[in-house]
Amino acid sequence: MLRPDLAAASTRFAVPPVTRFAPSPTGYLHLGHVVNAIYTWGVARALGGRVILRIEDHDRIRSRPAYEAAILEDLDWLGFPADGGVVRQSDTPEIYREALNGLKRTQHVFACDCSRTDIRGERYTGRCRDRGLSEDAGRGVRVRFGPETVDADDLLLGRLEQTPAEQCGDLLLRDRDGNWTYQFAVTVDDMRQGVTLVIRGADLVASTGRQVLLARMLGRTSPPVFLHHPLVTGPTGVKLSKSERDTGVRELRARGMAAEDVIGRAAAAVGLMDSPGPLPASDVASLFLAPGAGSSTL
Repeated sequence: MLRPDLAAASTRFAVPPVTRFAPSPTGYLHLGHVVNAIYTWGVARALGGRVILRIEDHDRIRSRPAYEAAILEDLDWLGFPADGGVVRQSDTPEIYREALNGLKRTQHVFACDCSRTDIRGERYTGRCRDRGLSEDAGRGVRVRFGPETVDADDLLLGRLEQTPAEQCGDLLLRDRDGNWTYQFAVTVDDMRQGVTLVIRGADLVASTGRQVLLARMLGRTSPPVFLHHPLVTGPTGVKLSKSERDTGVRELRARGMAAEDVIGRAAAAVGLMDSPGPLPASDVASLFLAPGAGSSTL
């Protein structure tokens, strides 16, 4: 299933949805990001919603100002404008500290000195849960997950049911280098920024339950609706990375490809178009509207 039933989707929202396009400035945009932009702006515009542009620079080691500048330039060239200014995670570090402190007042939060080698897999086993470690430098911070099974509503995949404790164990909130983790930062951001529709690639389906549960712990009473869309894959079937030069937006621009052709190529790569062809950013909503329903502009 490539396109959500927007007539049914509109009933999930009391008011038009708020979604976000949230790249990390750790590399340049590629066709996979363009696919996400097509779904994000297309579905948002078709539902009368708005798009927040959020730079997710929680990883202070790998984030680079040059990558952020390139991302903003490429988005402008493609024709995908945000509704309002750019927001950056690094602009509001106190938000995450406040959220962590609030979590400590109601949940079991603990320091952890486990390395990736100690964990030996994706699931944390609770080794430091009851050790009473202090939050010294070089130690991470986790929140204990109970055995709850949580539900989420996905506009493409239907109802998702996940048990985060079985998937990942106790969730890492801040890593050993002092960086806020992706799972924690985006959950805080989506709650604080009023995001009601999370549109992202299918590789992040497994993150859904843990983010819904964490948001509940933080006090969010109603979770967002999700839409996990297909991924663009390379010749080996693996999803594209930021190092894929033959699909990088900057490389395609340098080869003289027009913005509407890049967007059309991305849409065709995931089956939203039968074959590559020009598709202006202002027309992406038409991919998700029923014939004759009209089109929104960017």
